[in-house]
Amino acid sequence: MDRGRKQYQQHRGNRRSGTSRRYPWRRRSCSSSGRFSRPRFAGPRARCLIVVAVVACFGLAIGLVLPYVSPPVARVTGEYVATGPVVEVLRTLVVDARQSGKGYKRDEFGYRQTDDDGNGCDIREDILARDLHDVRFTVAGGCVVRFGILEDPYTGRTIEFTRGTKSSTAVQIDHVVALENAWRSGASRWNRAQRHRFGNDPLNLLAVDGPANEEKGAASAAYWLPTNAEFRCTYVATQVAVKATYGLSVTPQEREAIAAVLRGCPSQQIPTRQTQ
Repeated sequence: MDRGRKQYQQHRGNRRSGTSRRYPWRRRSCSSSGRFSRPRFAGPRARCLIVVAVVACFGLAIGLVLPYVSPPVARVTGEYVATGPVVEVLRTLVVDARQSGKGYKRDEFGYRQTDDDGNGCDIREDILARDLHDVRFTVAGGCVVRFGILEDPYTGRTIEFTRGTKSSTAVQIDHVVALENAWRSGASRWNRAQRHRFGNDPLNLLAVDGPANEEKGAASAAYWLPTNAEFRCTYVATQVAVKATYGLSVTPQEREAIAAVLRGCPSQQIPTRQTQ
């Protein structure tokens, strides 16, 4: 009996002091003054961890938002300003949003109807002979290309050209500044001789992948660029050279699209393209 009473009194004493034999971990978190002590995160190390977590969350938020903010900021700060010799020429072009295709006819440009270099070959054969390698002609010493290999600038693919009713279209000759685009941007006011010169100018002609040429159609740089990104600088530089040579205008969207490409190649030069 005395032993049981002693254990009971000891248990009551433990309860008063905030401990228990049964639950030794249960202690009051009070200071000697009776107030609760500071939480565990109040220590220097804990505060450091909290700061690190807040900074990490802030950085993540910036990373998610920055892609939507950076383009306007870049335009204001000048990060997106294109420079270089082609850009200087681009700035001389007239910007005109009011372009009309009314009255356009492809035949107005006399493509393949002239022989400006007097070699007895039409311009398509001249461009095939210029842009293909391993060229074979139908007649030795002639100018009609029978076979050749094209390293296509628009797609980056290697294409075999074999003359034939169905196979010849695999390689087509593209007007880098499309004829309809030229019409819209000033050629509608030219005389016949000017249009024929433009339609057969080797500066504006390029042997390319047939399907890519058909996909492009009459689109300007604002709506179509080669899938081969490595050729885009040369492509838009050629368009600038052609439009500057012939006094053609650009739309605001076209000018911005060309400038956007040229931002990545400030050393790009104005191309000069010969028949040979």
